[in-house]
Parts: sequence; C-alpha cells; structure tokens
Amino acid sequence: MRIVAGLTALVLAACSAGPEAGPEDGSEPVVIEPVAQALQPLIDDGELAGVAVAVWQDDALIGRWGQGVRDLESGAPMRADTIVRIYSMTKPVTAVAMMQLYEQGLWHPDDPVAAYLPELADVGVFRGLDAEGEPVITPPVRSPTMAQLMTHTAGFSYGFLGGWVDDRYREANLWASPSSDDFIETMASLPLNAEPGSEWRYSVSMDLQGVIIERLSGQSLSDYMRDHIFTPLAMADTGFSVDPAGADRLATNYDWRDGRLQPENTSDGLFIDPFTEPGFAWGGGGLFSTADDFLRFGRMLLGGGELDGVRVLTEASVETIMTNQISHAVAAGGFGIGFQQIRPGYQYGYNGVVVTDPRLGGVAVGEGTYLWDGRAMTWFWVDPAHDIVFVGMVQRNAGPGMPELQPLTQRAMQAAFYPAGD
Repeated sequence: MRIVAGLTALVLAACSAGPEAGPEDGSEPVVIEPVAQALQPLIDDGELAGVAVAVWQDDALIGRWGQGVRDLESGAPMRADTIVRIYSMTKPVTAVAMMQLYEQGLWHPDDPVAAYLPELADVGVFRGLDAEGEPVITPPVRSPTMAQLMTHTAGFSYGFLGGWVDDRYREANLWASPSSDDFIETMASLPLNAEPGSEWRYSVSMDLQGVIIERLSGQSLSDYMRDHIFTPLAMADTGFSVDPAGADRLATNYDWRDGRLQPENTSDGLFIDPFTEPGFAWGGGGLFSTADDFLRFGRMLLGGGELDGVRVLTEASVETIMTNQISHAVAAGGFGIGFQQIRPGYQYGYNGVVVTDPRLGGVAVGEGTYLWDGRAMTWFWVDPAHDIVFVGMVQRNAGPGMPELQPLTQRAMQAAFYPAGD
C-alpha cells in the first residue's frame, strides 16, 4: 500500500481548528487534520453537537479525538470514549455472533428460517390489494432461508418505509415487545413484503437473528455478546445498557427539529432507555458503544477474526461476512435506506455493505471494504485494501437534510492516505 508523502504532517498530536478533547484517561488526542477540518464546519454551523473519531492503519492508531460537545446544555466535550447509541451498527456485531454459532454447526445458510423460528413457518407474502381493498396474501414460492435472513433478502420489512405491509409493522408496535418470544409472536402475524430472494429490503432480519442466537445458545442476546464478543475483545463500554459508572460519559442524542438540534423525542418508539437492560434486545439496533470500543471490533474484522492474540472467529467466517452475498440483479433493484443505497459495486455481505467496485459504486474506499452506519448517524468502515479501520460517532437521529458524514470522511481519508487510483 502506498501512503502519500507528508503523512506526519497530517496526523497531529493536537489541532487548533476545533479538535481538542482527549479521552477521559488523560491521553492526548491524535488528530487527522483533513478529516477534522471536513467535520468542523458541521459543528460550527450547529448541524452536529460533536463527533468522536478513531482510526487504525498499518498496525497503529493514527487517529483518536473528539470535536464539539456530547451535551449542548453542559458543554461537556465529545471524546473517543464517549458512550453513544450505535443503533444499526449493532448489525455487524450480530453477524459475528451468528457466524460463531455457524462455526459450531448450529445452522447453515441453506436452512429455512422456520427451522429456528417455527412460529414463522406459515407466514405468507403480500401480493397487493384486491378490488375490495383487502390484502391478498399467499404462501411464498420458497420459504425464506438463513442466507436470505443474513442479507436483507428474506422478504421481511422494518416499518420505516411506505406501503401496506410497513403500515402493519408500525401498527404492531414491534419495538415495544417485552420479550423476544413476544416479538416473534407478533412477527408471525405479519406477511412478508416480497418473495424471498427477489429484492434487498431493509428489515427486521437482524432482530430475528438475535432471537435465533438466544435460542441456539441458551443465553440472552446481551449475555451472549458480552461473553463471546465484548469481553474477549475488551470492549468494556459496549452493551445493551449503560453501566451507571459510565453515565457521565453518555452523550445526549438529538433530533433536528425547527431548524436546530433538540433533545430526541423519547416517545417515537425507538428510544432506548440507557440504564435499563431490555427484555427484548434488538439484534438490529440496540447497542451502546464508544469509538474506542468499536475500533477494536473493526480491528478484529481487519485481523481476520483475531485481535491482540484473541480469536473470536475464523478467517473463513470473517471472509464470509465481508464478501458480497447478493446477485447483480438484486443489487441493481434500486433498494436501500438512507445513504446505504444498494447498487452494483456497492452490494451486501452478511449484515453490512461490501464495496465490490469502488468506481462503479462511486465511493472513496478500497475494493472489499465492509461498512454500515446507525440511526444516530454513527458510521464505520473496514478497508482491507488500505489496511484501515475508521469509526465515527455522533448523536443526531437521521432524517431529511442530514449531513453525509460517511462519504465526506471517506473522501478526506482518500485525499490524505490513498489518492484516487491507488
């Protein structure tokens, strides 16, 4: 890999243009100036309260800093060890848990989902409304498989989009389910949105995976991830709730309302109480973490399943996660969510995007990059071609007009470390 000349001028021990907060442990911030300069105007203009960044390359920490604040009222600084809601960045963690159980021979991609969630054996496919406005629901041609569940192609939806099926998801109030069994019982009453395998559609698939993990392991999802992922990887601040000892490091989450940041609406159905362990842990979006912790998770993926001499997955399993698993036809179907618009060159592995062709996909990362983001605009990528892990953490719920943080920082990293064509 070729690095542009002047690297030492780009990675600074401090930066006067905004980033100044080292972690709570007192260590000095390490700032990648082009990235910090790209983000600072969003803080200055009030679009973000603060951002924490952690970056690893070539077996070294090359970036770890905070900009802005984690709470607008108190002015407490944002840091790399600030605790945030990562929402859908939970999904890649769930993929790792699933592949651990795969390695034990407990499931196979060709198995039907109903083999592990028998309550869903009779779920039909919504075909449209008849002349009287009644839904037409018929059995699928083929039952959804585990491989489809791992790739958002099983036919499920999420309730975040328009249409009859998503309306039913919203009415069902899935995220208020008191337990995983209650969640599955409700899911059994809802039809698939599409024929399994026919399209990529953002969905509850990873939440269903979370229930499967519980049933196969005999542990709650929270306990399983703690014992088999977070503790081995020394991710002490990651979990489905926040230890009261870390309360002073928890960032405030914001919505964009009336042209400014305001504390999030806690009654929108997706609010997570940080200090209460959930009865139903969302495998698709329930975790809290820090930039420091999630960098360790990304480094494990970059290291083929191993970090600091501790192996949590085989190289083959990591390769499966980070390899495209959907067809060209599905990738070209025009489906996506937010900035994650699936398309040729920008496809999907297990629980995350895989960049198969950066030029075709129009992204400033290397071929084979694995990435995802979260509802509160957290984002990360693992770029094996350039030996980079990048983690960015903010706390502003996604919505119209939100800043494009992922492409913004990818372009800044490209300009600094791997000019186009390298």
